[in-house]
Amino acid sequence: MKPASRINATIEILDSTHRARVPLDKCVGDYMRVRRYIGAKDRSNVAERVYDITRAHARLGWWLEFVQAEDTPRNRVLAWTILGEGADEKRLDDLFDGSNYAPLPLTEEEQKFASKMIGLPLERKDMPDTVRVECPPEHEEYLRGLYGDDFEDEMRAMLTPAPLDLRVNIFTADKEKVIGSLKKDGVEVTETPFCPWGLRCIEKSYISRTKAFTKGWVDIQDEGSQLIAWLCAAKPGMQVLDYCAGGGGKTLALGAAMQRKGRIVAADIDARRLENGRNRYKKASIADIVELRGLSEERHRKWFKRQKETFDIVLVDAPCSGAGTWRRNPDMRWQNYGPNLEALTEMQAEIIEKASKAVKQGGKLVYATCSLLAEENENQVNAFIANNPDFEIIPVEETLGLGTPYMRLTPHRHQTDGFFAAVLQKKKTTVEDITANEAFE
Repeated sequence: MKPASRINATIEILDSTHRARVPLDKCVGDYMRVRRYIGAKDRSNVAERVYDITRAHARLGWWLEFVQAEDTPRNRVLAWTILGEGADEKRLDDLFDGSNYAPLPLTEEEQKFASKMIGLPLERKDMPDTVRVECPPEHEEYLRGLYGDDFEDEMRAMLTPAPLDLRVNIFTADKEKVIGSLKKDGVEVTETPFCPWGLRCIEKSYISRTKAFTKGWVDIQDEGSQLIAWLCAAKPGMQVLDYCAGGGGKTLALGAAMQRKGRIVAADIDARRLENGRNRYKKASIADIVELRGLSEERHRKWFKRQKETFDIVLVDAPCSGAGTWRRNPDMRWQNYGPNLEALTEMQAEIIEKASKAVKQGGKLVYATCSLLAEENENQVNAFIANNPDFEIIPVEETLGLGTPYMRLTPHRHQTDGFFAAVLQKKKTTVEDITANEAFE
């Protein structure tokens, strides 16, 4: 593709996102899927520009209002080309030349407002700080209270692309072996700072082409997501329930930690997503201890009702707003594609209540989200504990640097996505408890 065609593709993708109101990653994927002729480098260039423009949503909106231009996908791309990429008048004429597969030439009006931005930076001192750091107005008060003096640093950290993290499958390979294998394939990595299973790619890498990936020695997984599975402290021989397993990322981590000894039940309301994990379990050599349960089916719901106090560990990676993934999904700062926050919190409370019934006495319930919001995190745990006094909070060890009593990760402090996790333990019933209850009755 010529540079002008890449700009045109960017406009088309943003226009489809604007009209269809579907997640950005799906729009990019759908666009590329029906255009097989687009080469890998062109795909990467277009996708990168689309995400850069989306990360600059508030700032570009401020500029368009400042120069009195209509807020459209084409004008956003035009403004980004000037403010984000430093294009001058000649460059704009080359990119917007109206040739085949290129954007139409700039109108007189577009030339007029474009000239007001040429040579200027994307950020200006007279911008509100919430615009500079791309903070959604509805979350400003809470995030300022959460981060205090670190508010701007924390928000800026979510404007950068996420690193590529790998989880070593400790059942099939050790770290040194994996590091050496990746190096032979041209991939340089460092160990992640918190999770003992993690590696971080130093530069952009194509992991799918490496021996370590094809052999099932590594899987792509953000360190924060790995840490949720690590906090579960699954051991060989345990009975483990991954209640909202989805495609199986954390199930894989749990299975490796268990050294393929014991039993993991991967459950989810979406049976299709569960099936997507099946081949991953085979590749990682843990398929024979993983049992799939699609809870949309009556037979599996009946099965679950019989699982009272059965599992050593129940992991609830609850559906959430995804506010902690803004650096990966920048469109989600400004657009909600699913249930609203009220509906989500109701769903989360129902899920944790149901899942907790399967925890055996002395067993653990791990509740996690990829959200920054207290309504989905601390508030949910506090409400659950208040209604279930047979559970108690097991504080995350403070020396780990992950937060305590709950794990709370941020891109600024931990170079991970924004994750939350609480470890709860079901108290064992003693003879004294039973006697006291009988006396009460």
